Amino acid sequence: MPLGFYIIMAAQFFSALADNALLIIAIAMLRDMAAPSEYEPLLKLFFTVSYVALAAFVGAFADSMPKWRVMLISNTIKIGGCLMLFLGTHPLLANAVIGLGAAAYSPAKYGILTEYLPHRLLVVANGWIEGLTVAAIIVGTVVGGIMIRGDVASWLMGLGLPGVGSAFGAAVLMVGTLYLVAAIFNMYIPDTGVDHKPLKSNPLYLLHDFNHCLRLLWRDKLGQISLAVTTLFWGAGATLQFIVIKWAEHNLGMNLSQASMLQGVVALGVATGSVLAARYITLRRAVNVIPLGIAMGLGVMTMVGVTEAWIAMVLMVIVGGLAGFFVVPMNALLQHRGHILMGAGHSIAVQNFNENLSILVMTGTYALLIVLGLSINTVIVMFGLLVAGTMLLVKRRHEANQREFDNVALLEDRLH
Repeated sequence: MPLGFYIIMAAQFFSALADNALLIIAIAMLRDMAAPSEYEPLLKLFFTVSYVALAAFVGAFADSMPKWRVMLISNTIKIGGCLMLFLGTHPLLANAVIGLGAAAYSPAKYGILTEYLPHRLLVVANGWIEGLTVAAIIVGTVVGGIMIRGDVASWLMGLGLPGVGSAFGAAVLMVGTLYLVAAIFNMYIPDTGVDHKPLKSNPLYLLHDFNHCLRLLWRDKLGQISLAVTTLFWGAGATLQFIVIKWAEHNLGMNLSQASMLQGVVALGVATGSVLAARYITLRRAVNVIPLGIAMGLGVMTMVGVTEAWIAMVLMVIVGGLAGFFVVPMNALLQHRGHILMGAGHSIAVQNFNENLSILVMTGTYALLIVLGLSINTVIVMFGLLVAGTMLLVKRRHEANQREFDNVALLEDRLH
């Protein structure tokens, strides 16, 4: 890989690291405020609403200028949201602003891969970016969990940081420095030399263009399968973050700081699965991993019988490993089809719209189930059945498409 690829990876790692550390800190802040328990999954809902509401515009924005500049602007918005949290803004509102930056950041960080690298390296590149993103989730959740511990909070307060009036303020300020590091890397990302489309000023045109791209990708025989898989995966993954915290507290007797470490164990499994997929799965074989999605859903359901911490950790690694191994090839396939059909930025915007709409629906449904008083074990069984059943339907749809025409045969099957 060229040097510029590693700079892109570094920028993504530090930005995602800050996002995930801040999520744990925001949960702790809500609990300190004695906010209702359903507010916790709403953090994710407020974070992702921009992905859905602005999907028609962020893709065009990402394609209108060099990707490094888009990433720098987006990261600056994240810094603004972090500053709002530091100044005492409600965590839900501050998280919405950070999500606005993330919505603009995503089409650029994925789109630059298709501009910068040949198609044969896309699975490898996605293995890297997903592996590092998951590493950022691991480190971010652990860092967030450490920062809300009483002894660490007291130490942070003792540093005498400027403008800091509380332990949460000190933690948020430390996370803000991670966004600054990401911004520095953004400035050194190379320009790919790809021609950029001038940003249209007419919002109706952008909405029409986005709708055209959305329909185009869902009609494509390979695009619809990969889009369905990644849409389900990200909705399920976001919901699983909160399920694991609740499950660890209910079944394992852990506190928030300890439960955040268990989230890191899930992410470790995803990272391992991502690396293995990048090593062994070619673009043509990407669709062969769909059954692993069914296995992941069934694996999640076994959580209800686990009461020992060491068994929980093994199970979380397995579930995460299955998830990482099947989502990376499907993500690469989706980017490949999207780049051919409509261009990198527009393709990623369509992907983000579907995936984050899934996050909104699934985390919103989870919050509703908590309000209705369902036990966490009942929620886990419903969640596992939904994932396994949906992946089974996707598998059958792909088999039906293949009977009409062998689209998979047109993909590259080169070892990396």
